[in-house]
Amino acid sequence: MEVSFSKEIESLRLGDGETFHGEGILAITKGLLQSGVAYVGGYQGAPVSHLMDVLVQAKGYMDELGVHVEACSNEASAAAMLGASIHYPLRGAVTWKSIVGTNVAADALSNLSSPGVKGGVLVVVGEDYGEGASVIQERTHAYALKSGMILLDPRPDLGRMVDLVEHGFALSEASNMPALMELRIRACHVRGGFTARDNRAPAISTRALMDDPAAFDYSRLAHPPVTFRHEKLKYEDRIPAARRYIVEHGLNELLPGRHDDLGLIVQGGLTNTLVRALQQFGLADAFGELDIPTLVLNVTSPLVPDQIANFCIGKRAVLVLEEGQPEYIEQEIATLLRRRDIQTPLHGKDLLPMGGEYTVEVIAAGLAAWLNKVLPQFDTASVQAWLDGNRTRRAEVAKSLPAPLPARPPGFCIGCPERPVFSAIKLAQETVGPLHVAADIGCHAFATFEPFSTGHTILGYGMSLASRAGVSPHMSRRVLSIMGDGGFWHNGLLTGVQSALFNGDDAVLLIFKNGYTSATGTQDILNTPDDETKEHASDKALSLVHTNQTIENALKGLGVQWQRVVNTYDVAKMRATLTDAFTSDFNGLKVIVAEGECQLERQRRIKPWIAGLLKKGQRVVRVKYGVDEDVCNGDHACIRLSGCPTLTLKDNPDPLKVDPVATVIDGCVGCGLCGENAHAATLCPSFYRAEVIQNPRWHERLLHGFRRAVVRTLQT
Repeated sequence: MEVSFSKEIESLRLGDGETFHGEGILAITKGLLQSGVAYVGGYQGAPVSHLMDVLVQAKGYMDELGVHVEACSNEASAAAMLGASIHYPLRGAVTWKSIVGTNVAADALSNLSSPGVKGGVLVVVGEDYGEGASVIQERTHAYALKSGMILLDPRPDLGRMVDLVEHGFALSEASNMPALMELRIRACHVRGGFTARDNRAPAISTRALMDDPAAFDYSRLAHPPVTFRHEKLKYEDRIPAARRYIVEHGLNELLPGRHDDLGLIVQGGLTNTLVRALQQFGLADAFGELDIPTLVLNVTSPLVPDQIANFCIGKRAVLVLEEGQPEYIEQEIATLLRRRDIQTPLHGKDLLPMGGEYTVEVIAAGLAAWLNKVLPQFDTASVQAWLDGNRTRRAEVAKSLPAPLPARPPGFCIGCPERPVFSAIKLAQETVGPLHVAADIGCHAFATFEPFSTGHTILGYGMSLASRAGVSPHMSRRVLSIMGDGGFWHNGLLTGVQSALFNGDDAVLLIFKNGYTSATGTQDILNTPDDETKEHASDKALSLVHTNQTIENALKGLGVQWQRVVNTYDVAKMRATLTDAFTSDFNGLKVIVAEGECQLERQRRIKPWIAGLLKKGQRVVRVKYGVDEDVCNGDHACIRLSGCPTLTLKDNPDPLKVDPVATVIDGCVGCGLCGENAHAATLCPSFYRAEVIQNPRWHERLLHGFRRAVVRTLQT
């Protein structure tokens, strides 16, 4: 049973005058339908996964509107979809995660931006940088600048965000430029409401087909020699047209203030945070009314020179609030002001951090430094005291702790099928020696943390096998590459497997086949078990992924001669298979398919099934693992080899022993890894396997009573 978005899907049906309540990313989804979008595609990833998840699950409603929804294999295929808008008046939208997705899509985006678009194009990008980011620290802004694309950064207000979606399509059509819309995590998850409008069925759709293709027009190809003409069109026609639309429709917002000799210029997505910071100074009220005039850039590229100049003229100082680095906006503003001989002092990254997320405290500190320069009579002492107090409180809390809090990096889920494989890798290295491990994007990247600390490089989704190509020829021992089935289909099949086979590389590839792209929300992929298989599965089916042989068949079809399929929970067999791969005389690509269903999906599938059995009074058996406290010697090698959150420590019940003993706490899903590790590594025999029976049969109750009587007798 997959994650259901039935409530979200119903909210997409709201019509004119009805009130929409929900998260920002869902409001964006509603905005797409209100804009008459004809086709939608993308590749999932936080914080914009919901957009594709909801639309894919709402296929029935999308069919009613005539909207085509494509779950793309990667961001490049999503961006290539947008080619439909080059010749035809079709509005298209795609989505992906942050700079990593834009990097993958860059080739298609460049070739889309060169000829320009006829139908409106909107790319929804989930920006993700700062200390808590899950990706590399880069900005999407550079792509808008280099390729001649519009970049929208809407103020985090649901009504404004939806308006910017609709204007984004219109702006794209008015300028023939594709539009990017960046949404920070806070914007994606901000909650609120707005007055909905009716959804618009596209004029050309899956229900109203075109009879003939567009006439051939070489000028619409991203191909020399017309590409030079395209470049001239960007700065001669398209950018000026975009600027006119921005001004005529008031997409950027000018918020007045009584200190009219000062000014703030802020990215739209940072507006709420700026308002909150100004409230600390008493320069904004609870309704968002500001005392300092502020220019909110809901469109951060292209900037409108006249708009910037008119805002800055006559001001004693202007502060630019721009999150991330480099400071593209600040540099462009400084250039256009100096070209017009406007000498207004400009501040920004000289007072605010170069990188990272701009939280309320970060902005408040920058504002305090700026106000001390430009408004020395203004008392910032209270805000400074607030900032100092926050730092003092954190320091006092740290001092009060007996020891620093341990780091809590993300980790594998309880019962994750990937954890036992890394236990096997640790054990295999005792035989074959230390290995260079090329890691990859996905859940398996959690193995880079303790207790496994496995993985030397992560260079892109599905690119682990390709990334070891420069290491293998210079290493006496074979290199291990790891990727998931999501990474295999995203990029690994072509950039890794095909390349290794073509070059005859002697390499070892380990593919985790858990049946889903789990790290992004367990979306279905080509080797996901079909619905009928899931429906008829029982709780005894530890893994369903063996029912789909697509990966194995693809590898065989490409010519992989050495291939093994191993159950991930069989640590001893996995260890032996890995050892064989590194010691085999076979010279060529060796692939191990580690097969084990994603535990999240398995639990979603079997919990409702078990609950139904219990409700009917039927017999249910649940496996539980534990540790015999009298046998445990306190070595804790089992924990160092596993890292399972449910395998932990407790005080030794024996007063003569000081070392704590291992224990299995509630939450154990019965995967059996602890026992498998104890067996494979020849650890102490303290683990036991028990079966908890609910609604037992009459003879089981009788046998249980007899056993209890015998135990009581022996105890006395």
